[in-house]
Amino acid sequence: MRLFFLILCTVFALSVSAKAQQTPPSAAAIAPAPAGGPPAGGTPLKIPFDIPYGTPITLDHAKQLISAVQDEATKRGWKFNISVVDPNGDLIAFVRMDGAMLPSIMVSQNKARTAARWRRETRVFYNLYEAGHSYVGTLDPQLAASPGGYPLIEDGKIIGAIGCSGGTGDQDALVCKVGADLVK
Repeated sequence: MRLFFLILCTVFALSVSAKAQQTPPSAAAIAPAPAGGPPAGGTPLKIPFDIPYGTPITLDHAKQLISAVQDEATKRGWKFNISVVDPNGDLIAFVRMDGAMLPSIMVSQNKARTAARWRRETRVFYNLYEAGHSYVGTLDPQLAASPGGYPLIEDGKIIGAIGCSGGTGDQDALVCKVGADLVK
């Protein structure tokens, strides 16, 4: 019994010591906890992904992005559905490459819509789901929590988004980024 008590005291002392050695988050990055209790994960001082809206992407520009993505996919022997939307997530242009999976039509559009409306890459939502944050699914019934959707940022403003679907999430992201990278 004494041995058990001694082990228990040692474990407690070590855990208190380890807790005391943890580095607190930077005061510049995290605001004080609200009066109702500690925030979930800390409260950032700035709103994440606070990208202002710009003039929506034009049809001609959207077609250029789709063409670049289509060329990259063809070079790799992949078949994709490619969608470009405005900042609200409304469709501007779409291409279904010959033989691309039919269910991926809506997936590509939802990826583009998610990236535009939430002003972030769709992989962010995928990572949240993977980390066990299933509440993400309650945010929007059309939210796409899968890699392959990118906001289109021109001169620091969001002008739309591009979404690709037809392969694995990483394949979708790889070809889709080719189009997103054309916007500066």
